[in-house]
Amino acid sequence: MKRAERLHALSEMLRRSGSRGCSAERLAHDFDVSVRTVKRDLEALERSGAPVWSRPGPGGGYGLAAGSSLPPVSLSASQAVALMAAVSAARDAPYSDSAAAGVQKILDVLDPRTRARADELAGRVWVSAPPSGSRAIRSAVEEAMAEQRVVRIRYTSQGGTTTDRDVEPVLFASRNGQWHLVGWCRTREAIRWFAVSRIQRANVTSTPCTGHTVDEVGEPPSHARAVHGQPD
Repeated sequence: MKRAERLHALSEMLRRSGSRGCSAERLAHDFDVSVRTVKRDLEALERSGAPVWSRPGPGGGYGLAAGSSLPPVSLSASQAVALMAAVSAARDAPYSDSAAAGVQKILDVLDPRTRARADELAGRVWVSAPPSGSRAIRSAVEEAMAEQRVVRIRYTSQGGTTTDRDVEPVLFASRNGQWHLVGWCRTREAIRWFAVSRIQRANVTSTPCTGHTVDEVGEPPSHARAVHGQPD
């Protein structure tokens, strides 16, 4: 179990224990770690603003103040600013609006001291991001991808030819700094790459996709990977 997951599970166990609390030995046994590690985790929870209480002596232990509420993951100021910078620098990325909303939720539950440090540090990070394209178009292709429904687009090619296409979305890909909708084009009956910036109009239809997969697109370049992969 990763430490962030353990901290969340630890806070939930303390919450469930109520006024009885839990001993450090019991917590160490349940999480299969040392007592020393548990105490470090408890200190980390307390630094994050969690209302951890301790009761020394026989029958004592640790617990959380009644009625307390904790975020699922505790972030440092630098981690929070890293998320803010990543979202600000990628305004044209798929689901960037959802990402911005998610980051705001995280900021809203930071303890006041960490939030103040994050706000101060954020003022020292400048981002020059290119203007994002039409929000309506991005929302349509994002919805089509998430719901796996055919999207009808009006597309202007690099050569200036404009056509209407029905596309079954397969994946989003960033190539040479530009985002593409990659999908099965029903007009050409083949996988095609569409630069999102050249989509003039997009409407999600009620037609479900027929099951084209990422494998049909081929192998990604050696320097590319899916976003759920861990950084090298």
